[in-house]
Amino acid sequence: MKIYPLNRNYLFGKAYKNGSRASSRSLTLYVLRDKEAGKIAAGVPGGARVNRLGISASKKIGGAVERNRAKRVIREAYRQIDRELTLKKGWLLVISARTPSTVLKMQEVRRDLKYCLYKADMIDGEEPSR
Repeated sequence: MKIYPLNRNYLFGKAYKNGSRASSRSLTLYVLRDKEAGKIAAGVPGGARVNRLGISASKKIGGAVERNRAKRVIREAYRQIDRELTLKKGWLLVISARTPSTVLKMQEVRRDLKYCLYKADMIDGEEPSR
């Protein structure tokens, strides 16, 4: 499934300011209802609503290599979770990487992201283990 990027700075700011937040040791998730989801759904095959995903990694977590690795790992973890579970659609998701995400394995980051998605009420079911 294609990941639709969140690439406008003002949308990141809105998610940080007005969105609900869930944190784990390796990342922080901000979730906000996407007001433009209907317009985007018109351009998507089948007209389905989609989530837009933004990933940020500040210079505090390391150099360019570490930041890019953290973003790659988080993107793949989201892709696997989206395939495996049914996520609510029509939301802005901003994932902010923390320092441990640069050294953790993808399975650990995936577990943390799944936990944050559950806490933000984006998936249904039982609580994942920490």
